[in-house]
Amino acid sequence: MNSGTVPGDRPDASLGAPHIIAVALDTPLRRLFDYRAPPGCEPHALEPGRRVWVPFGRRRLLGVIVERRASSEVDPGKLRSALEILDPEPAFDPVLLELLRWSADYYHHPLGEVLMTALPGALRKGAALAAEEILWQLTETGRSKALQALPQRATRLRAAVEFLGAAGPSTAEAVLGQAGADGATLRKLLEKGYVERRRSAPAPEAVSPAAVRGGPPLNDAQRAVVDTLRKALGTFGCWLVQGVTGSGKTEVYLNVIAAALARGEQALVLVPEIGLTPQLIARFAERCAAPMAILHSGLSDGERLAAWRSARCGAARIVIGTRSAVFVPLARPGIIVVDEEHDTSYKQQDGFRYSARDLAIARAQRHGIPVVLGSATPSLESLARAQRQSGTLLRLPQRAAAARPPRLELVDLRKHADTQGIATPVMLAMQRHLDADGQVLLFLNRRGYAPVLFCPSCGWSARCPRCDAHLTVHRGSRGLLCHHCATQQPLHEHCPSCSAAVKPVGQGTERIEETIARLFPKAPYARIDRDSMRRKGELEATLRRIAAGDIRILIGTQMLTKGHHFPNVTLVVVLNADQGLFSTDFRASERLAQTIVQVAGRAGRAERPGEVLIQTEYPQHPLLVRLLQGGYEAFAAGALEERRESHWPPFARIALLRAEATAPAIAMQFLQAALHEGRRLAVPDVQLLGPAPAPMERRAGRHRAQLLLHAPAHGALRRLLAALVPVLETLPLAKRVRWSLDVDPQEMF
Repeated sequence: MNSGTVPGDRPDASLGAPHIIAVALDTPLRRLFDYRAPPGCEPHALEPGRRVWVPFGRRRLLGVIVERRASSEVDPGKLRSALEILDPEPAFDPVLLELLRWSADYYHHPLGEVLMTALPGALRKGAALAAEEILWQLTETGRSKALQALPQRATRLRAAVEFLGAAGPSTAEAVLGQAGADGATLRKLLEKGYVERRRSAPAPEAVSPAAVRGGPPLNDAQRAVVDTLRKALGTFGCWLVQGVTGSGKTEVYLNVIAAALARGEQALVLVPEIGLTPQLIARFAERCAAPMAILHSGLSDGERLAAWRSARCGAARIVIGTRSAVFVPLARPGIIVVDEEHDTSYKQQDGFRYSARDLAIARAQRHGIPVVLGSATPSLESLARAQRQSGTLLRLPQRAAAARPPRLELVDLRKHADTQGIATPVMLAMQRHLDADGQVLLFLNRRGYAPVLFCPSCGWSARCPRCDAHLTVHRGSRGLLCHHCATQQPLHEHCPSCSAAVKPVGQGTERIEETIARLFPKAPYARIDRDSMRRKGELEATLRRIAAGDIRILIGTQMLTKGHHFPNVTLVVVLNADQGLFSTDFRASERLAQTIVQVAGRAGRAERPGEVLIQTEYPQHPLLVRLLQGGYEAFAAGALEERRESHWPPFARIALLRAEATAPAIAMQFLQAALHEGRRLAVPDVQLLGPAPAPMERRAGRHRAQLLLHAPAHGALRRLLAALVPVLETLPLAKRVRWSLDVDPQEMF
């Protein structure tokens, strides 16, 4: 990274400051900025990782010191002084700072934006690193003159002075409680100069081994995995725990975390979506007699900052969080767990496009601690890694306790009549399970009432004016909604083209809910998707009703597949298994297989046997046949071989250069120029494929195109990107497009 100043910065009048700091700022500029140390600042205060206020043009920005330098390539007369060092110690310890610098290099993203991504919002605005208490204490005048000067009738004032004289610096609550005073008492003493306030960080809590309460007995497979992972504590290793749904992976995590806590260490647990896994949080809270910190996007700035501070000082022994929690500082890191490691939610899809799973591995390596990846349906990348590293794949092949695997069966939609998307054999099976006092789960990964509003008379359909997509019918809100750009329109009753009556085509969860209400009027039901679970706490309340048996039929999207335990669900129905069978994305089949296995795993998790029905119009499709005959392992083995033969990840490395503009020609012209520059650099073994329009070419009113970079190994890809990215910034069209680089993309849209 190059140092530099910004046009319009004014040099200091005094040039005598001997120390220079290289600062990363929250800007899209891919370089560091040199500043003189603030006047009078001691060298030890310039430690990398500390936050600093600096002048930037006419603005005042918060940055992070990355390096300390004896000299600068910038003319000394053009260097300005930093304004203030904020922190008494670094916000990022050396290990975390090095990881973030490595991440910026790996993903070719501006370091300043990477560092700010790792900080809670309040710290980006200048809040203190550590929680502070306001303490009140007597001044010299207060100690020597207050009691003599205060009248005897001022009993509250005198009591407060006497208390502070005996107790020393104290909180306002302590003073007021002991002296029987109110807030005005301290204000009066402050006005007279008898007391003063000072800020103080609370004393750190003593570290003691934290207990995890006993749980159900482990079976032989669980015990073997726990023993292996316990022995790995204190050393780096990347372990993949592949356990069938219901095999007790969480119990394995709890037992291994207990061993880490007993060593006085902390545990970081990453989950794909914290709002969708309340049962996991409750289970950890129930079992762990240790302070926990929860980090996710649903928190306020204050709540997030409090959790971040608790993790940093070591008070929180267990930290549970979503993607960005991979950056949380830990006082004594001992183990990292990535639950449901296959989930695409771990990949950030805009801005700094990092993979929390991959950074968790990189972080564990730097700390010298184990990282545990857990899933019933591991990503092909993780499976390939485990196969290369002998002994790191740990299996849980059977369900915990007495639970048996569910029976899977395909329902051929070509042979059976259906009622609004529910085939007759499925309706009969639902009634059978309801009569046996079981619960039924219907899975359809499509929210809304119907995906298309169609005119049978002239063929018109409601399309988004800003995207290459149909508007989805939402009958509950009486509107049409684009699920890509959020464009809304009122729901039409008649065709705007020919005035004939229009009708919704296809099924969404709203329509399935309507059908269930008609077919099973006596069975209480609940719909669980992003539309129905908007209010805070609504999902948790619904899950409690499900657990209590108040809800008999569950209808929902992927929200139902992640981390939920429904012991009374005996029938699971996948209403449309065909959505991912035909796609331009080479990962589509992998995601479909994972979804089917995950949702099927909600059935029969307790003593009662489970049944899974999968509706499809392609019952002989190789993916479905392989899944039913050999399970996910058979699918993964075949998919890995296909990827190997076709040279796709994990047997190759790719990056996607995306561009979007208001006119389609501009985006394509920018990528054509990028292609020319990439070929001119001529890095061996790297192929540049495209450019081509994105699968959804127009989105939110902008035209999108992409250029794929493909290499057999990351080294060659990195060399090309390191040379190409600086050139892209100088291209004439760079300022007329929005362009981004996605290394290891998970979505090819």
